[in-house]
Amino acid sequence: MKISPASFDALRAAIEPLDTPEVRELYLTGQFPRADRVKDLDVRYRWDLYWAARRSFDVDLYAEGLVDSHIDTALRRIVPNLTEEVTA
Repeated sequence: MKISPASFDALRAAIEPLDTPEVRELYLTGQFPRADRVKDLDVRYRWDLYWAARRSFDVDLYAEGLVDSHIDTALRRIVPNLTEEVTA
């Protein structure tokens, strides 16, 4: 992964509280904006979590030289697919 361990830990800390069973259920049932246009629900979900967490996340990953594919790799490690069981 291209993301630094410190940035990864900060990203995880910002995202994990947002990834709840209730939010997962909303996405699985299509109760979010523009749900009818989604091609990959897992990608949409993890990036929506990223943008929601961005408000409390103090690190600019793009300024660190990361691109979307680098960030998505980190997000895939943090956010389980919607069909996977979330352990709290």
